[in-house]
Amino acid sequence: MTVQIGAKPDSGFDDPIGMLVDCHRRIERFLNVLSVVAERAQGRALSQEEAAAVQSALQYFRVGGQRHTADEEESLFPRLRAEGSDQTLSELAALESDHGDASDLHAVAETVYTDWIAAGELRPEQQSQLQSAVSKLASLYSRHIGIEESIVFPRAAKALGQKDLAEIGQEFRTRRA
Repeated sequence: MTVQIGAKPDSGFDDPIGMLVDCHRRIERFLNVLSVVAERAQGRALSQEEAAAVQSALQYFRVGGQRHTADEEESLFPRLRAEGSDQTLSELAALESDHGDASDLHAVAETVYTDWIAAGELRPEQQSQLQSAVSKLASLYSRHIGIEESIVFPRAAKALGQKDLAEIGQEFRTRRA
């Protein structure tokens, strides 16, 4: 990962909620790559730089994105369910549904981008399919991240004690080992 001068350093395992927020920024950056390339490269082969950027973004979602989902669904959400109200339970169920929808849309984007890179061209129906998938992902993530950062993560910071947060951080560390 590149370092940006003056940028806030990424959170560590001692701040698992901060790690999730940091991951959201990466999701937004990599999704932007997929969106911009899909829009600007219509009707032509991808340049080497575009192909490399797309492959990096796809790799991020394949690995980092899946790990982020596991961090939420296997570490954070179960603890919030134990502490939560009916509203919390409903919000968590909706967020998990979003994860499934995002996974399906990422599969479409990955398939189309992989075909585009391999073939050097994109058929109009593939372009339409890609634009639709990337647009839906942008909308989904905007709403999803907004809910997590404005409601779920602050609730978690208040509801979970240091012991829970330390355990979550350790689970995140184990997932990355």
